[in-house]
Formats: sequence, structure tokens, C-alpha cells
Amino acid sequence: MERTSTNRRRGNRTGIEENTLAIVESTEAKDTQDADDDRISFLEAVRASSFASEVAVPPTNKMYEAVLQILRVGKSLELIMSSYQLLIDLDKHFPQVFVSKSHELVVVDEAWSPFAFSSDVASNESRAAGENSSGLLDFSGFALLIEELVEIATVENLRAMDTKNLRNMLLFQYLVSFLEGDFLPRKTMYAETMNWTILRESFLNMLLGSRRINYKNLMKDCLSILCGLSQVYTGMSDNRGSPENSNTKPSEDCNPALAFALLQVGKSTCIAMQKFLIIIMGLDNSKKNADMQGQTTRADGVRTPVVEIVLDELTYNVDMLLPFLQPSVRTRRSNGPVDDATFTGILNWFSSSTGTKSILKKISIQVIQLLLAHGFQALLLLSSQNIEGVMDSKEETRESSLVEICKSMICAFQSLKRTNEEMEILPISKEALFTAATILSMN
Repeated sequence: MERTSTNRRRGNRTGIEENTLAIVESTEAKDTQDADDDRISFLEAVRASSFASEVAVPPTNKMYEAVLQILRVGKSLELIMSSYQLLIDLDKHFPQVFVSKSHELVVVDEAWSPFAFSSDVASNESRAAGENSSGLLDFSGFALLIEELVEIATVENLRAMDTKNLRNMLLFQYLVSFLEGDFLPRKTMYAETMNWTILRESFLNMLLGSRRINYKNLMKDCLSILCGLSQVYTGMSDNRGSPENSNTKPSEDCNPALAFALLQVGKSTCIAMQKFLIIIMGLDNSKKNADMQGQTTRADGVRTPVVEIVLDELTYNVDMLLPFLQPSVRTRRSNGPVDDATFTGILNWFSSSTGTKSILKKISIQVIQLLLAHGFQALLLLSSQNIEGVMDSKEETRESSLVEICKSMICAFQSLKRTNEEMEILPISKEALFTAATILSMN
């Protein structure tokens, strides 16, 4: 693993740093249009000095931090969106971790990070995310941000014309982008070298292993956000073309630009949450391999794999099952409304080989089996208890619906088997299929 210093290439940035930071430092505590104009000028100056010069040079860490601070406290739509996009562009142009042309992992020494470990950043856990005087976050601040996103992930709160909701969603998206950019090159090199230290030093591993957060609660909150946002946008799709029935229709006196931004950023936040959970799964798998090879130590700790937490939560929370499956199985080409968001509808998404292949690109075949089996068992339980709304109240119709579900369940697994002939059917899936076959034989 190669480390490269940024001191030399940032050595000539001192004058630029002083000049650009002077623009915002004079207006740091002000909330006026003139102050916002100065902040926009600062963002433009950082962009110009980083990209417009003959030799591209990254901003200093203080300049980075000032941009992040604007994202965290900015009140105007222009400030929030501009600061977010600048951070994304800078990370793409100046990656902190990458695989070199000689196929070595390069970690930039003293590189920028939105996370802080030292005591110079306030870490008062009773304060909400975004209220720290510094732009940097410690890991407890990340957990607080997730807690706030749980509250945001509802139709009512997304309708609220609050720039704080927009800031928090974009801040989360940026942090996921940063974590992903740090993790994926490390994962690539780990697969080749099987050197666990490469992943041990990733920000993602440090975040999840931090004593400042409750890991299981964090994962449950992430699942709640994913399902909440999925339900919001499934409802929007179902109401497309019928604005009078839409629960997300903005009021006449709202800011249309902000309303549109909130809805679009909400969608991309749902996607970012999926990415976050996926890279955690990747880390869990790598850690399991490292543990089997005896590379882990006590210092690595013991952490429940996120897949187990998700499955456990879905097993005991039936209301969360369908919303979780919806973002998992939608294809990237599917921009139209979902025809049927019931469990039967989800099973029908496996009716074609194309649909099944698209699903398998996003979620592993083992997880699909577990989710379908748990969903089938939960539906049988609710059906046997005759809970209103699960199936038609008429007994004949209820039995007919159950038969169709059993048929669709078997067809879904047949499609999975055709797509992946080496698929090993899990014990819980065999039990569910046996139950489905038994019900069919009795009707």
C-alpha cells in the first residue's frame, strides 16, 4: 500500500486559502442576502482555483471544511445545492484513495475527510446533527443525522418546505459517496491481496466499529429510512396522473423550486441508502473471510452482519417487508408506476427471465430466498388470523387468493432456478415451497 503526501502540491495554496476563506469568515455569523452572496462567491472561487488552473490542485482542508460548513448551515437552495455539488466534484477529481496504474493502492496522506476524530470538534451528543460550530462530523454526529432522516422519511415531512430536511438528505448522500469512494478501491485490492489491514483502515469499518454509535440501532434506522422513502415514492408513482389524489401535492404558496428539490433529493437519498447498506454487506463478507483466515484480532470486535439484522427486523415487522422488497427488485429502467405493490405483485416480478436477472443484479440469490420465504410465512400467519386488509374478507375469495399466491411463489423459485442452475435452495425456502405445494394439492 502506497502513501502519497499532499503537502507539496498544497504548499502553494496558502495565499489562495487566505484570500478565499476571507470571503466567508467576515460573514460567518450573518444571515443576510449579502452574506449568502459572499458564500456563493467563495464556492465559485474554490471551484475556479481547483479546476480552472493549468495544474489542478485540491483545496486545503480548511477550504474543504468551509464548503462542508456551508452545506450544513446554508439556508438558500442555491447555497445548499452548490456546496453539495462542489464537494462531489472535488472528491471525483481528487480521490483520497485509488488504485494506481501500477495496480497499487494509493492512500493520500493527510487527505481531507468530513469525519473528525480529535477533540477540536464538539461532540455533544445531545445536540442535533448540523448544529456543531465546525463543519466536520464525528461518528456520533453521523448517528444523529440518521436519526433525523428517520423523521424526514414520511410524506408529511417531505412536504414541509424546510431547507434543513434538504441539507440533511444531501449531507447524508455526500457522506455515503465519501465512504464508498474510500471503501471500493480498498475492497478491490483486498480481493487480490487478502490483506485485511487495507479494509480495517477504511472509514466505513471505523464508523461501524465506533463506540460512539449503537450499531444495531443505526442499521435498524437505516432500514426504516429505506422503507419510509420507498413508500413515499411508491405512493407518488401510484398517484401519477391524478394530482387531485396525490398526498404529496404542494400547497399553492410553497416555493416550487424547493418543493421539487425535496422530492428529487428524497428519491436520490433512497438510492444512497441502498448503496450504504450494500457496501456494509461487502465489508461484512470481507471481514468474514478475513476472520476465517485468522487475520482479525480482538480489536476488530464482533459485529452482527447487516443482512442478519435486516432479516431479523423483517421477520418481526411485517409492515416493513413489502416496502423493503420494492426498492430491492425495481429495475433501473422502471420509471413508471408499480402496478401491484402487494406480495403477489412482488412475486410476479419474477415471472420473466429478464425481470429475474435484473433483480439478481441488485440482491443476492440467498437474500432473495430468505425474503420471499419470510414474506410467505408472514402472509400465511396474517391470513390464518384473518387480519382485515390482508386478504378479501369472503372466505372463498381468500382461499382463491392464497392459491394464486402459492402458484406465484413456486413460479418465482422456478424462475430463480432457471436463471441460476447452481442455486441451492435454502432449508427455509424448502419449507415454504412444501407448504405452498401442500396448499395447492388441497385445492
